[in-house]
Amino acid sequence: MKVLGISMGRKNERSDIYCKQVLKGAEAEGADVQFINTVAMNIGQCRGCGACSKAPDGKIKCVLKDDYLTLEEMVLDADGIVIAAPVYSVGIVGQLKNFLDRFGAAHDRASLLEEQKQRKAEGRPLLDERYFKDRYCSYVAVGGAWTEDWTCMGLPMMHLFSCSQAMKVVGQINANDQGRKTSPFLDEPMMNDMFAMGQNLAKNIGVPYEETTWFGREGTCPVCHLDLLMVNGTNQVTCPVCGIHGHMELDGEKLKVVFPEEEKKRARNTIPGLYEHHNEIGEMMRICIPKLQEHKEFLAEKRKEYAAYKPVWSD
Repeated sequence: MKVLGISMGRKNERSDIYCKQVLKGAEAEGADVQFINTVAMNIGQCRGCGACSKAPDGKIKCVLKDDYLTLEEMVLDADGIVIAAPVYSVGIVGQLKNFLDRFGAAHDRASLLEEQKQRKAEGRPLLDERYFKDRYCSYVAVGGAWTEDWTCMGLPMMHLFSCSQAMKVVGQINANDQGRKTSPFLDEPMMNDMFAMGQNLAKNIGVPYEETTWFGREGTCPVCHLDLLMVNGTNQVTCPVCGIHGHMELDGEKLKVVFPEEEKKRARNTIPGLYEHHNEIGEMMRICIPKLQEHKEFLAEKRKEYAAYKPVWSD
């Protein structure tokens, strides 16, 4: 089993150290580990060109030739992945978001499953089998603030990595309060937790998703184990990370959120959840294409008008 450690923080600093400590735990359980620090890598933003969705030779390839392609290959080769990333401004570092934008939609597992079925039926080159492999993830968000509200978007945004490929997240740690802790080497309990999370990651590889064990704090949501909720003025709530719906109940002064079993099964990092989105996109295309055809002359004129609007800078 191959476990990949990705650090997106400064070299030899906290993200690196925690990532390597998780890998040490996985290695103790027999994993073949690999570590990469991405700070010096050039991972540009997605341009939204759509070329990656064509995959004529069975491989999804971004046409932008930078270091994204190297990291993409490493992810596809891995069975387990740990990502450690700094939280500078409440959420994750931008380089990780760049990677997620280019990796996510292009590797949507539901869409790829349907594409593979069509290719088999038509006798065309099949997609890379690595796109359909189950993978297991653990996350470490690293922040300096001792108050969690200043690092609260780190882990939720990291979950975007696992959604499109229906990877199973089996552990996470919000490593905040780094400013006062000074060094990971002076925080033995945290280093022990990182090692144990790595052991848990390795032990879960190959286990059916519904039978995996969780490492980390038990959160409000039973799927992502985070505490973020979307509210709409009623007792109905939604987990913005998983997209599942539940309801709030008051027990005296204690608030409890209940998520039905059927909701847990349609979380957006599951195959059923991804198919919901795949079908949603299909319905959108059914509606929008005739509308575009109907108004094509009007839209062409408006495009000319807005294309002529003077920009401050243009390539």
